[in-house]
Amino acid sequence: MELKPYQQQVISDLSLFLDYLRRVSPTQHAFQDYWTDKGYQPMTGGVIEPYKNNIKDAVGGAVPHVCIKVPTAGGKTFIACNALRPIFAHSDPDRPKMVVWLVPSNPILQQTLKNLRNPAHPYRQKLNVHFNHRVEVYDKQALLSGSSFNATAVREQLSVVVMSFDSLRVRNKEDRKLYQENGSILSFAGGPDSETVLPGTDETAVINVIRAMQPVLVVDESHNAESELSVEMLRNLNPGFILDLTATPRRNSNIISFVDALALKTEHMVKLPVIVYNQKDKNEVISAALELRQKLEIQAIAEHKKGGRAIRPIVLFQAQSQTAEDNHTFTRIRDILVRVGIPTEQIKIKTATLDELKGIDLMADDCPVRFIITVNALKEGWDCPFAYILASLADRSSAVDVEQILGRVLRQPYVRKHESALLNLSYVLTASARFNETLQSIVMGLNKAGFSSRDYRLAGNPVVNVQTPPVDVAQPIQVAPVDDPLASLFGTSAASQPRQATPITASLGESSATSPDGDGLDPDKIQVVAVPTPPSAEAGNTTTANDVPASSAAVQEIEELAKKEEADFTERTQQMGANSEPTELQNLANRYQMRDHFREQATGIRLPQFYMRVEESLFTQTGEELLERSHLLDGFRLSKQNTDINFDSVQAELYKVDLEQRDRGDVAPSFMRVDGKTKEALLNTILPAMTREGQIKTMSNRLMKNIGDLRPISDKEVSTYVSRILNDLSDEQFRDMVAHEYTYADRIKKRINELATEHAEKAFRKLLDMDQVFVKPTYLLPPFVSPKETAKDITKSLYAKEERMNGFEERVIMEVANLENVAFWTRNGDRRGRGFWLNGYLNHFPDFIVVTKRGKIVLLETKGDDRDNSDSEAKRKLGDFWRQKAGETYRYFMVFERKEFEGTYTLDEFLGVMRAL
Repeated sequence: MELKPYQQQVISDLSLFLDYLRRVSPTQHAFQDYWTDKGYQPMTGGVIEPYKNNIKDAVGGAVPHVCIKVPTAGGKTFIACNALRPIFAHSDPDRPKMVVWLVPSNPILQQTLKNLRNPAHPYRQKLNVHFNHRVEVYDKQALLSGSSFNATAVREQLSVVVMSFDSLRVRNKEDRKLYQENGSILSFAGGPDSETVLPGTDETAVINVIRAMQPVLVVDESHNAESELSVEMLRNLNPGFILDLTATPRRNSNIISFVDALALKTEHMVKLPVIVYNQKDKNEVISAALELRQKLEIQAIAEHKKGGRAIRPIVLFQAQSQTAEDNHTFTRIRDILVRVGIPTEQIKIKTATLDELKGIDLMADDCPVRFIITVNALKEGWDCPFAYILASLADRSSAVDVEQILGRVLRQPYVRKHESALLNLSYVLTASARFNETLQSIVMGLNKAGFSSRDYRLAGNPVVNVQTPPVDVAQPIQVAPVDDPLASLFGTSAASQPRQATPITASLGESSATSPDGDGLDPDKIQVVAVPTPPSAEAGNTTTANDVPASSAAVQEIEELAKKEEADFTERTQQMGANSEPTELQNLANRYQMRDHFREQATGIRLPQFYMRVEESLFTQTGEELLERSHLLDGFRLSKQNTDINFDSVQAELYKVDLEQRDRGDVAPSFMRVDGKTKEALLNTILPAMTREGQIKTMSNRLMKNIGDLRPISDKEVSTYVSRILNDLSDEQFRDMVAHEYTYADRIKKRINELATEHAEKAFRKLLDMDQVFVKPTYLLPPFVSPKETAKDITKSLYAKEERMNGFEERVIMEVANLENVAFWTRNGDRRGRGFWLNGYLNHFPDFIVVTKRGKIVLLETKGDDRDNSDSEAKRKLGDFWRQKAGETYRYFMVFERKEFEGTYTLDEFLGVMRAL
């Protein structure tokens, strides 16, 4: 299982922030520079606020504490698993790799433990790959008993401790064993020093062992960890780094990455928008739920017969209890469902006191469950993508808090787009006389899942305008009818959406007949159609969509709206592309649209990128993935590569490596610098007291920290390679390396990348020849750009403003733009700007995209003499590979100011070629 593009962007954002954190101090300045260089200015009261030092360490220093905003179903846990490697790569290499993974509830605790411990689960597989299969996952009891938790093991592995907030949020520490003397972990004796021992606790307590290791904290659903007790909980752990994950960050969150709902829908992670239909009474809700569920299952069976995965759509019936958990209400609903013909084994109740789902795998092919009755017991810690319909059976006079469980129907089965439009959306059916308030609950649920009012549609009712708070969902939401229809999910007009002319109150009709039980339910008024046998239970099942009885008016309207929304979304995503910035950020930076006279041609362009054929699995249904460099490094063993590196000119390059010119004109260190006293101590006191083996280990660790994350190459491979280099150094060279460790680290890192690129290129060529790697036209030019700094106006630019460029780049594009045959051009962004990249054995972002009047599309890379052109040959080869596979419409050129090598051009030569295109 590989990262989705938006998930990879999150990891890239995190890695970039960690780079700033390494170079800039204190943390708030790193945070400020990180966002400023992206083109956004943190400000109080804005989406991005100035950095807040929430937690202090044992000696009073600020702990780096950042947040990632990911909507429900966005894969927060998988993102966290991938985030641990860059976090530790930027940490002190001598510090144990200890993680405390905090979750808000026991159901989520058990689910997280199960997945992280399962060797076959993608979460654990990713941890194993990143940490060389040296991973151990503990719960609280394992720590208390010392089971496989000892000082030796912790030094050699990634240790992940999964605990709930409540196990650490304490006031009376005498009642908590984590804070008490513990003889089971004596192997850590002598570890904690006086500074890290928590006041009022025994130094052998588990909490102090954890504190001594300054763990990385992963805080799942971090919006639940805002209270005074929660802050104390985090502080008591003495963390070295805190990573928050939530769909709804609070105002004190230091957000470094946003994931937009569009990204999740584009990657088929969620069933959006939600179709909402308000019925006359609860009997009609049940009828429509049964009929719509059958429609969905028949569609699923038809897709399964064509080779798709089996899906068994589930209805969540939400009852409104008169007491805390009135089981009579739930059994009454079950009795009615059985009476109208639903088999008992297909119905389960899940409440705080009655759990009929315990031990049932709802995703299993032989599971019969199709109906689950609850109030809000499924609000968290429950994950079944087969849940499609939320049917509220609350009293008509009340507004049900559907937000508590709305997130349970949003996950898309098997993370794929289904052929049937109905299977790509989710549904809420209600019968409420206070429908506006119910809508408010629906939007609150979308807010809590990281979405908004744009992500639902009304069927059979006037459109309602719901204003959502920008970040803090605790703010009130206003709901009021309006004359104009709701704007569609991504900005299109909703004028053509189904709309009932009469107001809500008139459409509800008279009160339903009162049943003998006084709950408004009457089995005689519930219409039921036969439930098809699932394909797993009856071989050769021939049920088709034609077997479904004629749809009721309600379900027919829902079907029509679902099909329309699916078509509208496909069209909208084609126009916008997956590279647009998250919604929260769109109004924070200067945005420049495509010029009107170029828009039609530009939006029709689909730039090819390399894809790789992969085996289909639960998480990869299409049999192909966007090619990543990591795909090409299987079998690469850095520890076996040659260590020939020229260090002769290190001293001459020291200034260049240690200092860099920033865009805003000031000069700042590009690496952390060791002052003279520290170097003197290393050379004259610390290292001489060590054996040669100890010296190599110490300096290897220091170099490793400066080399940083080289994934997917394992830390062990890099460490072995660095140690081999150090073993080959003479005493004089070793002392020189100590004096210039950052330059040595830079040379070693550059050499490792060269070796990895050579290996990846060979693999790439082989896979191309075998047709395992191919090009696919998928990249869309963004509808707007947000340059950090703008260039001077040059004719024929695609956008109203383009990104600033250097002198040679400006000279080249001015010459190109004035060619008679050029239609338009644009400055291509980098990964930060979500520009187009040639993906292969390296990621190459050409400087310009040029389109000619004859429709030729040119990627242009410029190389001034003031630039480091050490990777130019590799980029040029990749450009040639791309051009050969992409076809005659496409060209790639590399243009040098003066010097050149085979396959490249001088400016005059290039202009001569361009005139002919």
